[in-house]
Amino acid sequence: MTVQVKICGVGHPGAVQAAVKGGARYIGLVFYDRSPRHVAPPLAAELARMVPTGVRTVGLFVDPSNEYLEHVVSQVPLDLIQLHGDESPARVAEIKAAFSMPVMKAIKVSSVADLDVVDAYAEVADRLLFDAKPPAKVSALPGGNGIAFDWTILTGRTWSKPWMLSGGLTIANVAEAIAISGAQSIDVSSGVEDRPGHKDPDLILDFLRAAGR
Repeated sequence: MTVQVKICGVGHPGAVQAAVKGGARYIGLVFYDRSPRHVAPPLAAELARMVPTGVRTVGLFVDPSNEYLEHVVSQVPLDLIQLHGDESPARVAEIKAAFSMPVMKAIKVSSVADLDVVDAYAEVADRLLFDAKPPAKVSALPGGNGIAFDWTILTGRTWSKPWMLSGGLTIANVAEAIAISGAQSIDVSSGVEDRPGHKDPDLILDFLRAAGR
């Protein structure tokens, strides 16, 4: 089966064009102001309008209020809301109901025990995303830190909802990550950047090739 790829944290037209040209299935826009990949809604709307039918536009949020979600979705045409903070299963269900939009919930992983919460989120989210748990330091972001977790934690596991692998994926390790984890969808952000927050079109194309697109 062909692996679906999400290029997350795009911030300029060249990145969108490379992702689409290379066969990415998802384009991610980050709406979290502490991230170097943060995009304001007016620019995000321009980028989203470049995304063709058949490619899904994902908005990444971290513990957002309904007011902020409304502020963004009223301006930016999104297909999927990604929740990357400490949102509870109840909050995931609330957001899904309030905005009538599919929701993907990020689960932060460093050990097998971190998977204990998965079933509760699978009941309410449309998709799951497994990302490396951020390092315990004040400057760490909820995601996009360029670190991986032990992919064998996911080997042979199945859940009731489709899931995506994220965290520290690069051109050099993506094929191994897919083989070990069994992921059918993957997400990359810092692994296709030439500097923090800036996607390199050539790296995007190389990554998509390495992922088998």
